Amino acid sequence: MEDTPLRAYLVDDEPLAIERLTRLLASFDGLTIAGSATNPAQALAELQTASSKSIDVLFLDIQMPGMNGFELLSRLPEQPCVVFTTAYDQYALRAFEVNSIDYLLKPVEAEQLERALNKLQRLRPAARPEWQQRPELATLLQELAATLKGEGQEFPRRIATRVGERISFLDLDQVTHVMASDKLTYAIVNGRQHCVDQTVSELEHRLDPAHFLRIHRAVLVNVDWIQELNSWFGGKVVLTLKDAQRTQLTVARDRVRELKARLGIQGG
Repeated sequence: MEDTPLRAYLVDDEPLAIERLTRLLASFDGLTIAGSATNPAQALAELQTASSKSIDVLFLDIQMPGMNGFELLSRLPEQPCVVFTTAYDQYALRAFEVNSIDYLLKPVEAEQLERALNKLQRLRPAARPEWQQRPELATLLQELAATLKGEGQEFPRRIATRVGERISFLDLDQVTHVMASDKLTYAIVNGRQHCVDQTVSELEHRLDPAHFLRIHRAVLVNVDWIQELNSWFGGKVVLTLKDAQRTQLTVARDRVRELKARLGIQGG
């Protein structure tokens, strides 16, 4: 029984986070990855089909658009052992309210992961812990899910970026704009380009529209960083950012009206 590999399932809406965790887990003997998903709805369907009984440990992000981690757990017929992954300490504290095996703050490090897996191995092959059988657990999960939604945390606050084999995370409130160039997408912070795996179109739908607005087919701007707007001859509109570089971005003609409306400027 003890020689049977642990079966893990990974859920995170950031593909780079899944990739990093997969690579880290590959170095641990006695564990296989039974599946992974970047879409929580897909993960829920697969976990319901496979039955959470067949999964020894679920590595689960808490903050995800559409369905947060607590909500996903509340919909499972049986509770698996969970290792929460989160970028925020306050979510980690809430994770312990549901008596998870452990929590890992992003970006996940090998030492954190080893700690969680050792803890899981110590519990094995014991029967499913008593806390996982409590009828009030589903209610608690639903309350946590509702609270998280009520805080308006449906949109990510950080974005993953890659430099070679290194994956790091950028705070989105520091990202002045996102641009496509030479078939790659870059998030710009302090004038520096950071490569991200998603397209501008994908990010337009994923990021909080209250902060990020598409002003060109290849550019998303963080409206909080707009310093001024200038209309030039021929209907051309150029905005200037309040970064150190005073970056100027051209607004596509079909995007001008929406931008002005967002900034509270009267007239087209």
